[in-house]
This record gives sequence, structure tokens and C-alpha cells, in this order.
Amino acid sequence: MKKLLDIQNIRKKFSILNDNNLIYFDNASTSLKPDIVIDKIKDYYASYPANVHRSIYKIGLKASKEYENVRQKIKDFLNAESIKNIIFTSGTTESINLISHSWGLKNLNENDEILLTEMEHHSNIVPWQICSEKTGFKIRYISVKKNGELDLSNINELINKKTKLVSLIHQSNVLGTINPIKEIIQIAKKQGALTLIDAAQTVPHLKVDVKEIDCDFLVFSGHKMVGPTGVGILYGKENILDEMEPFMSGGQMINEVNLFSVTFNELPLKFEAGTPNIAQVIGLGKSIDFISNIGIHNIHEYEAYLTSYALEKFNLNDKIELYANSKNQGSVISFNIKGINAYDLAEFLDQKNIAVRVGHHCAQPLMKILGVPSTIRISFYFYNTIEEIDTLIESIEDAIQFFLYRT
Repeated sequence: MKKLLDIQNIRKKFSILNDNNLIYFDNASTSLKPDIVIDKIKDYYASYPANVHRSIYKIGLKASKEYENVRQKIKDFLNAESIKNIIFTSGTTESINLISHSWGLKNLNENDEILLTEMEHHSNIVPWQICSEKTGFKIRYISVKKNGELDLSNINELINKKTKLVSLIHQSNVLGTINPIKEIIQIAKKQGALTLIDAAQTVPHLKVDVKEIDCDFLVFSGHKMVGPTGVGILYGKENILDEMEPFMSGGQMINEVNLFSVTFNELPLKFEAGTPNIAQVIGLGKSIDFISNIGIHNIHEYEAYLTSYALEKFNLNDKIELYANSKNQGSVISFNIKGINAYDLAEFLDQKNIAVRVGHHCAQPLMKILGVPSTIRISFYFYNTIEEIDTLIESIEDAIQFFLYRT
């Protein structure tokens, strides 16, 4: 599997990996950016920094064409039905908030239920809590088992005639568990419930086909897939998006404005009020090209190799406490070292130029279930190497000696 990717050639395309000895293991938070993405953003600002969808002069037309070409790329990347399904947002968080406001406030009431999971990121909990306070619906949760997988033993009771939405994370950003979303979506459909998939942790790493999984909504962020910050995607089925009211209002999302009335633009522009994040969207197009050239299946297999190797090494050290044992795990590993504060360990690793995440990872309910306030999290991407993992393991062993056995 290691030969699937030319890692050294890939790493040369990231200046940050060539200018220092950084070992970056925080890819679940945000990814590094290749030079072609940075250069594309610079090119927009230097060569055609016009607004989109508004001008007939040359650089304005070029900006609009580049911008809409990215929408087509994303449509193809997800195997969506139409560009009308693809809404540009600022990220996964805004995408979920858009759905909770534009769909949730109008369609949910005190007789309804929605179903989440105990492993959700806060961005897929808090918007629904706020929406529930306004409309009165009940939030229920799929519990998490000790091995880090969802407990689906009572799924047919949890998803019932009262269930109007099932919203869940595709892969846990804490545990790395990849959830069986196709199975859950099929059960939801039998009860007439809509489905929302938080795919922020999967779209950058494995093939996600919205036709195949048949979800109603799917959301993700560009910055986790070697793209810029400030741009995200909301995929929605056209008939559902058509019925939803705009999340924000202003320029571009209108068809006609009179002094006392307004008609809205067609999809997808109905949900894209104001001047969008043009440079970021155009940069995202290059990140999709970059990933597509490597091959999403190759990326997934290589990361599985890295994850398996790291877990094998971790399991050799009885001081390392792992927090998941799923048979279907992505390239995310959470752990602690017995007797060492997680923040102390993260700072120790930083002194060796190893970047890891420490904290509750915006998943405090899950942390309470795990019985810890925080964990160390490492997460891989296609530019990471076996040698970097070996360096991490050696550094952890050094930390154990430093914190636990110093005299």
C-alpha cells in the first residue's frame, strides 16, 4: 500500500513541509495547503479580483466563470444530480445552521423528534438545541458503545413516526469511527425522516457519493481537504432546497425587489446572499484537482495503512490509553498517556515540532461519556509518512521517561 502514493513528490508540493521539519498530525482540524492552492488564490487577487455574477467586463466574467467552474467540480466530486444541489457557505458549521434555520424552524414542532448521536461535533448539536428552544421538538441521541461505535440495537425505536430528521456525523472527529450511514439513512427513509450527514471528516479522505448513500443533506468544509478556510459546501436535494426559505437575505439571492415585496433567485443562488468568498471558492477548485489527481481511493488506502501502523505501535505500549476499537476506523486516533496531563504531553511534542490536537475537540458530550476532560488526537493525511509516526512514538516514549521516571 505504501507504494500507492509518491509521498516525497507530494510533499514537495507543500512549501511548509520543505521549509522546516514540521510533523503535522492535526489534519482533522485543518489541513496543510499545497502551493497550487495558494498560488491560485494569489492569482485571483492579482489578475482578476472582480465580483461574481454582476459584471460584463472581462475580469468580472473570468471571475464568475472560475467561481462557477468550482461548483461543477464539486457536483462531479460528490456525484450530485445538478449544480443546483451545491450551495457555497463559509463551512460545515454555517451549512448546518442554514438547515436548522431555513428547514428546521419551518418544519419542526413540539410533536416532532430529531435524532443525533452522542459523538457529534458541537456544530451538529448546538444549532438544533437553539432551534428546539424555539419550536419545541425533542432531541434524541444514538448512544456510543465502549469500542467507539454507535449502539444501533434500538435504532428502530429511536427512528419512528415522530422522527423528522436524522442528523449524524459520518466519521467521528474524536474517535475516527466511520458510521454506517447508508444503513441508518435507509431506516430513516422508511419512516419518512430526512437525513443530514456531517461529512467534514470523510469527503477529504474517502469516496462520498451522494446518489449512492441517498442522503437529503450533506455538509463539509474546504479547509480540511487542502483547500482554503472560509468556504464550505451544503449539498441538498433540489425539491427540499426549493421549499426552504433563504437563510440570509440581500444582494444576489433575489429575483426582483419592490418596495413592499421580493421574489427570490433560483437555486443555488437563493442561498448565497452578498459577495461570496470568491478567492476561497476558486482556491477550493484547485484543492479538488489536487485530490483528484492523487485519487481519493488511493488516499483512503494509504491513510488506512498509516492508521493501522500507528495503532499497532500504540498497542505495544501499556502506558497509552486508546479511546476507540472500531473495525471501521478512519485516520483519527485519540489517546492519553497514563499519569501525564494531555496538555503537558502536547506541549512536550510541540517542542519537538510535532503538531497534535489536545482538548475536548468540540465534542464535550462525548468526552463526558469517555470519562476524560480531554485527549490527545492525531490525524493523518496523504502527506504524512511512516517515518513521522516513528518519530512520534519515540517522542512519546521520551515524554514518558521525562514526566514519569525523572529522578
